[in-house]
Amino acid sequence: MTIRSISYGGGVQSTALLVLAATGRIDFRTFLMANVGDDSENPGTLRYLEEYARPFAAEHDIELTILDRVMVRSGETRTLYGEITREGSKSLKIPVRMSNGAPGTRSCTADYKIIVIGRELKRRGATPQNRATIGIGISVDEIQRANSRRPEPHEDIVYPLLDLGLRRSDCARIIRDAGLPVPPKSSCWFCPFHRPEAWHDQRRDEPELFEKSCQLEELLNRRRDELGKDHVYLTRFGKPLRVAIPDGVDLLPMFDEGDGMCDSGWCMT
Repeated sequence: MTIRSISYGGGVQSTALLVLAATGRIDFRTFLMANVGDDSENPGTLRYLEEYARPFAAEHDIELTILDRVMVRSGETRTLYGEITREGSKSLKIPVRMSNGAPGTRSCTADYKIIVIGRELKRRGATPQNRATIGIGISVDEIQRANSRRPEPHEDIVYPLLDLGLRRSDCARIIRDAGLPVPPKSSCWFCPFHRPEAWHDQRRDEPELFEKSCQLEELLNRRRDELGKDHVYLTRFGKPLRVAIPDGVDLLPMFDEGDGMCDSGWCMT
């Protein structure tokens, strides 16, 4: 039997897919969410998951399973934030910005999304001979993200929102029409792909979380100092987050750049 699953990210596009599945517009009854960690994911996404997404899925007999990253040998559950902040860690799994503003290399998507989902699909019987069909929530307005990742041997990737010609605004309407609030954008709260406006909103609306983001950036740079390496940043501006995102200053939308949110379930892949 062919496995058919949506890679659920907890944001607008993948929640729209949940509604479309519940109403029979797409043929998926399994949704798998790779959890980067309760200490790492946007707290608003975690609240939405528990208050709305899980009850809605259960009401419509849809499986919505949350998967942690569990180390094969030790059985230890790891989180992204925990891994990059643990004592002695030199990990830079997230795409921190270098001094020129360009993102550095990263492995967070592979380690905490692709591998986690892949292991679960294989556990359920997916093989190169019996590939799973994986739906990803990329909408028409971000079609450039489709086909940007080579499928694993055990999977075939499909894009139901593209097949239906739906944009992100359509996804929000579909969610509201189902009687659900539109979820916040899904991402790690410290993701360097945040838009400047998103960082500003975090500083204004969630000052404790913004402070934690600043402290993470400072921790990474203390380690860089010990190694004799250049500083890295969580924004593209080549300066500390506290300075790059001034308190009380509104940013115009035209100042925006594309963010790398995980709404689709695959986080910029």
